Amino acid sequence: MRAMRPALVLPLFFLASCGGSAPAPVTAPPATGNVLISIVGTNDLHGHIRALPLLGGYLANLRAARERDGGAVFLFDGGDLFQGTLESNLREGAPVVAAYDLLGYDAVTIGNHEFDYGPVGEDATVEHEGQDPRGALRARIAESRFAWLSANIVNRETGANAGLAPNSTVIERDGVRVAVIGVTTEQTLTTTIAANVSDLAIRPLGVAIAAEAQRLRSEEHADVVVVAAHAGGNCTALVDAHDTTSCDSHDEIFQVADALPEGLVDVIVAGHTHAAVAHFVHGIAIIESRSYGRAFGRVDLVIDRGAHRIVSAEILPSHDLCRTAPAPDADPSLCERDDYEGAAVTPDARVAAIVGEALTFADEQRSRPLGVTVSAQIRRDHDGENALGNLFTDLMHQARPVADLALYNGGGLRADLPAGPLTYGSFYEALPFDNRFALVRTNGHDVAALFARDISHEGSALSESGLRIVARCEGTEVRVSLERADGRPVRDDEPLTIVTSDFIATGGDGFFVHARETPGAVTLEEDPPMREAMVALLTANGGTLDPHVLLDPEHPRIVVPGGHRPLTCQTQ
Repeated sequence: MRAMRPALVLPLFFLASCGGSAPAPVTAPPATGNVLISIVGTNDLHGHIRALPLLGGYLANLRAARERDGGAVFLFDGGDLFQGTLESNLREGAPVVAAYDLLGYDAVTIGNHEFDYGPVGEDATVEHEGQDPRGALRARIAESRFAWLSANIVNRETGANAGLAPNSTVIERDGVRVAVIGVTTEQTLTTTIAANVSDLAIRPLGVAIAAEAQRLRSEEHADVVVVAAHAGGNCTALVDAHDTTSCDSHDEIFQVADALPEGLVDVIVAGHTHAAVAHFVHGIAIIESRSYGRAFGRVDLVIDRGAHRIVSAEILPSHDLCRTAPAPDADPSLCERDDYEGAAVTPDARVAAIVGEALTFADEQRSRPLGVTVSAQIRRDHDGENALGNLFTDLMHQARPVADLALYNGGGLRADLPAGPLTYGSFYEALPFDNRFALVRTNGHDVAALFARDISHEGSALSESGLRIVARCEGTEVRVSLERADGRPVRDDEPLTIVTSDFIATGGDGFFVHARETPGAVTLEEDPPMREAMVALLTANGGTLDPHVLLDPEHPRIVVPGGHRPLTCQTQ
């Protein structure tokens, strides 16, 4: 459903012709003096639109405060708007666009998960002639009154802008020209469905930002340069914006900020890592506000409009919408919250109407019982073996018993399963991606090498079902041996068949990058999403799911010395 565009009641030529000749235009003198502007940033909503009416209340209070003092508010998002909930996915992100339009977003950048929907309609990848692998994203961009930006997603062959969105835009408000550039993490091509981005390349963020920012400063006379970046970091302490000792300096957005010429960029609205940042890095104010609409970030800038320079910059701590996080299916507008900018926060009724309609549309599927009871919360853990990953891979293995083992990536575990009767909506929240099954034919040596790489590196850990994985150190190298359920070792040259997602099988997270180049090595299925096969198995099996059975610390599926990954081997 496309967002409706407001039409002008009277055309401009009609207004000018009324009452004789139009008066001569009056040229307003350029604005001078200091003015306060607030840069507000959000990121990684992932379709969690329940939070948006309450966000609208905070924005209304802030805009009223800036209006009183003659300033302005600019609203940006760091990407990954859509993928993650039934209410968003059933309409391929359209409710998010409609709500963002009403909230008054100025610009957003493209996140890696914006590519997940593929063509318009049910197909997640191109299945028929004439389909556009990015059709759903293009449809949402066409509906938006706010700007979509992309300075580093380019055509693989030509190196030119990929044609999804412009590099940047300039917004003038209250005598201040704010330019914003959009960029997307260099991990994008391995963190979405490969078939939807196979003709694209990602320019280094710093190179793209520097070139565009220099142009905006010299040609567009920007007073402030903001970057909306779907790339992020993580800081554990948010009290002192100038103290970065709690931040990981190796994180992507910090590396980018450190490499930029001083004074070229003023603010970065970050994303992708689902973490919190509210810090100055190399003179740049960086804000990131976790995920799922929980919070927003804010930077206040005092601008000397006559001299076209920033007088002062203040990063405010990331602001949670609610004092305590509401339950996943709760209405955030009912949560406890403090006043903001001297007034009570009232949810935006216009946004609430859009959200309510989308939730109603999804509720019939969301509430469908699966005939299974969860005895205690089944948790995910991106850093090691976990009950949710074991459940998913057990179901995958059961659905495709021809395979020797099932693999699933930790980044695909999106929500814990709550205790109690399991509903389709809860399972969907945990597995919102429309990935299909894929079979990969390989051997024991390559599977052992795959797990050795996974166990020795940071990032989302693989879950598996079907074999026992035993890691050990040999000098400085991590080595892995494979065992079947009866204890028999798997030989290096022994053929193995893996059932996994099409995301992993086509190079996702850097696995099986070259597998598709081997004839017959990869089979991609065209059935409905693997989530539906897993739901069918749960419904058919019934009974109780017990996290203590799914994850037995005494008998782990993946054995790592010390029990922690990444495993680092050192010579004694």
